[in-house]
Amino acid sequence: MLRDSIKAAQVSAMKSGDKGRLAAVRLILAKLKDRDIELRTATQTPDDDVLVVEVLQKMVKQRRESITLYEQGGRQELADVEKAELEVIETFLPQQLSEEETRAAIEAIKAELGATGVKDMGKVMAELKARHASELDMGKASGWVKEALA
Repeated sequence: MLRDSIKAAQVSAMKSGDKGRLAAVRLILAKLKDRDIELRTATQTPDDDVLVVEVLQKMVKQRRESITLYEQGGRQELADVEKAELEVIETFLPQQLSEEETRAAIEAIKAELGATGVKDMGKVMAELKARHASELDMGKASGWVKEALA
């Protein structure tokens, strides 16, 4: 399980004295705990690995946005902190599909569903998310789906 490997990374970082990695892993575990608390009242909870990947992807997106804003604002030292956290977070994510692999998956789903135009984008995106959510940046993928259906 992904959650177990994150907890093991915390212990490893503590033993090795890697304060930067330890802080990032603790952030991940805190976000996972927050998400677990949110889901206590939910009637249907996703598989634990799916939940962990969703949290990690959200954290990656937040870090990338922060890095951009810090660099635009001339705060490179803060951007460097975010980059270090981003590197740690990405080590726990499954291998991401390349652009070519993503476009191939989009084309396959498009053909399978008989999608012909932008009006079918929702169907294609839903299927793409169902099959490859943990392996994709859905923000980038939506642009490629729109291109494929245009």
